[in-house]
Amino acid sequence: MAKWIECKISDIGTVVGGATPSTKKAENYEGGNIAWITPKDLSTFSGRYIKCGERNITEIGLKNSSTQLLPENTVLFSSRAPIGYVAIAANEVCTNQGFKSVIPNESTDPLFLFYLLKHNKDKIEAMGSGTTFKEVSGNTMKNIIVRVPSDKEVQKNIASMLGTLDDKIEENESINNNLLQQIQLLCRSWLVDYAPFGYEQPATWSVVPLSLIADFVSGYSYKGAELADSNTAMATIKNFDRKGGFKLDGYKEIQPSAKLKPEQHAQLFDTLVAHTDLTQNAEVIGNAEPILSMSGYNDIVFSMDVVKVLPKKGISRFLIAALLQDGRFKAHALGYVNGTTVLHLSKKALPEFELLLPPDLEELAPLANAVEAMYRKIADNIDESTHLANLRDTLLPKLMSGELDVSNIDFLSC
Repeated sequence: MAKWIECKISDIGTVVGGATPSTKKAENYEGGNIAWITPKDLSTFSGRYIKCGERNITEIGLKNSSTQLLPENTVLFSSRAPIGYVAIAANEVCTNQGFKSVIPNESTDPLFLFYLLKHNKDKIEAMGSGTTFKEVSGNTMKNIIVRVPSDKEVQKNIASMLGTLDDKIEENESINNNLLQQIQLLCRSWLVDYAPFGYEQPATWSVVPLSLIADFVSGYSYKGAELADSNTAMATIKNFDRKGGFKLDGYKEIQPSAKLKPEQHAQLFDTLVAHTDLTQNAEVIGNAEPILSMSGYNDIVFSMDVVKVLPKKGISRFLIAALLQDGRFKAHALGYVNGTTVLHLSKKALPEFELLLPPDLEELAPLANAVEAMYRKIADNIDESTHLANLRDTLLPKLMSGELDVSNIDFLSC
């Protein structure tokens, strides 16, 4: 049985803060090659090891601020806005002031430390203070009590068990990203380069509006009182990732009223388009995403800030998804955006999107079948990753409490 000890975080690593070089001085950022991480970078990051953020800083920026260069395997922990994002530095990085990162000492396994901080996220967050937003100070972080195995090999065993699950989840994500790229390349080959037709535009093809092959369904206007625990999920713009993709944790559970129309239900592989945006940079508006997982819910509806694209009879919904995920639709949609504080997409954007298509869409059946196979594979991978993530989250507290003893397991021989 492994021996566990109680200690402070400062006993297993060095707690380090960060800073922001002056943004008024271009020399702090322009041409920089030093990775600089902010909590915003982790808000859309789903892996464990991070190499860089949205911006780099220069040597001058590093020298003229109190941020520090952190070594590889430092565990980054966001200490405000919000508290609890965790990642491991894949290389030397520095951070802004939104972190209290931990450089593990020789007796602490970095990957174990990553899972330890994830396990203690709620405890750490509860110790934050502040009025505008809660923040964990460096001194608070240093003095938080945790339980760890005294034997580093046991730490490695725990990290290996959890890490094996995350390895597969990250592999599935990589495969899915590759499949999405293949879908776009295949569509471009057929519909832009005309590769199957000798690289010449077929004479019989013509420009048609999207409204010729699809209908458009506005989402459900709900009341706050309807948001309650339920087996029905509602898709909103919170499901749309700023960098592209459909976030399963964006669903809201709802008990909709009788006003919900039958067509405001969504099925697996239906395509939804974001019609509003709070980002100001139009990062979300006009994004089209097929629903690739029911995420354990019995039913899915969609809110009024989302529109469902419903293919007409005989039209492949997979082909519709591929056509709308092409960058050309996003560029088209941006020309139909209005609003200041909240951006809105004109109702004309979808029906007026023009496509060059054959008179008989059966001619595109091989393309539709190919993208269907790839979308279905993506959906299978998402479901597998969801199962693995649930297993990991079930094991995490059991492993971190010592309830599951892995001290006698030799993972190298497994």
